[in-house]
Amino acid sequence: MIRTLAAFLLCSASAHAQTEIQWWHSMGGALGEKVNELAGKFNASQKDYKLMPVYKGQYPESMTAAIAAFRAGNAPHILQVFEVGTATMMAAKGAVVPVAKVMADAGEPFDPKAYLPTVSGYYTDLKGNMLSFPFNSSTALFYTNDDVLKKAGLAAPKTWKEFHAAAEKLKASGQQCVYTTAWPSWVHIENFSAWHNVPIGTKQNGMGGFDTQFTVNSPLHVRHVAMLGEMAKKGLFTYAGRTNQGDAKFSSGECPLFTGSASAQAGIKKAAKFHWTAHFLPYYDDVKGAPQNSIIGGASLWVMGGKKPGDYRGVAKFFAFLSRPEVQMDFHTSTGYVPITLAAYQMTRKTGYYEQNPGAETTIKQLTNKTPTENSKGLRFGNFVQGREVIEEEMEAVFSGRKEAKPALDDAVRRGNEILRKFEATTR
Repeated sequence: MIRTLAAFLLCSASAHAQTEIQWWHSMGGALGEKVNELAGKFNASQKDYKLMPVYKGQYPESMTAAIAAFRAGNAPHILQVFEVGTATMMAAKGAVVPVAKVMADAGEPFDPKAYLPTVSGYYTDLKGNMLSFPFNSSTALFYTNDDVLKKAGLAAPKTWKEFHAAAEKLKASGQQCVYTTAWPSWVHIENFSAWHNVPIGTKQNGMGGFDTQFTVNSPLHVRHVAMLGEMAKKGLFTYAGRTNQGDAKFSSGECPLFTGSASAQAGIKKAAKFHWTAHFLPYYDDVKGAPQNSIIGGASLWVMGGKKPGDYRGVAKFFAFLSRPEVQMDFHTSTGYVPITLAAYQMTRKTGYYEQNPGAETTIKQLTNKTPTENSKGLRFGNFVQGREVIEEEMEAVFSGRKEAKPALDDAVRRGNEILRKFEATTR
């Protein structure tokens, strides 16, 4: 009895000796369950640290909460932040610790070259130091309902010229909803720009520092948004909303042509009662160098400041765990997000997964189509959550016929630049 009690007390003391690592995230539903599963596997892999994942609402909510918590002295160790929050996190002086420093200080193996360039580049400064740890990364893809295309005698279009012609034929055949999109700014401005190797802002899309200016009113941007507006007027394009509302219009069979996130594939697989394919985004074949490469969406993990060295060793150990090829392969194949390391990509390919699920590799091939340029590495604008909303408001004005494309995008640039100036004034 005494021995049993002593053993119990020893185990209890050992359990209390674990250092807790708080991880605030924004993944609900099935993705939240996957986060909990990851944490459980990490906790089972070692005895010194206990990772505690906590859902804190949507990305803007969790980021705001974490900054407030830092000021109050009780921030989490790890915070999941969507890609457009990168500049805002960088500007939060003292609130974050670069992941490259965390890994180096802990002596954990860490090679930025081991990660997909279009993923790591988004979260890396101009000196090559990784600022945050890539986690859930996706990109924009073009989806087709192959049953509808086959019935109409059409092949999947590759260029926007072919796309427009196919849309007209589908409409003429009696199709009510022909094309829809999710995430309009992310797909038709941000990824569109990278895919055509044109900037959406000066100074390497904001990665080169402050005093940036938006350039989303270039002739190519105006041409594209004007085309979408014309398609909307003719009933060829059905606008669904600013987030992922378009996903359901495609997966239900309502609209046979769709652009949206690669991460939409899990939902499409579950709901679609038809044959479908994920393709590269369409492009304008008269634009020199197109197609280039697309950029990522999703989020990365930021390390918050003000913690003990021992805590950071636990964070580094978790990031090393996340980088394991088998861990990345499992996350990739179960969620639809891309594997963040080249080793995980190769491991997944060897299993034959891509032959069985071709859309999964389309994502990676599009992201790595060509070596990223200053225009296709990513973007880093302060308060871009607001900047994106401005762009979407002006695009909506075009889609509804209330504005022409040129004045709408001129207004998007003017209003967006005002947001940038306000951001800079509060961070310098």
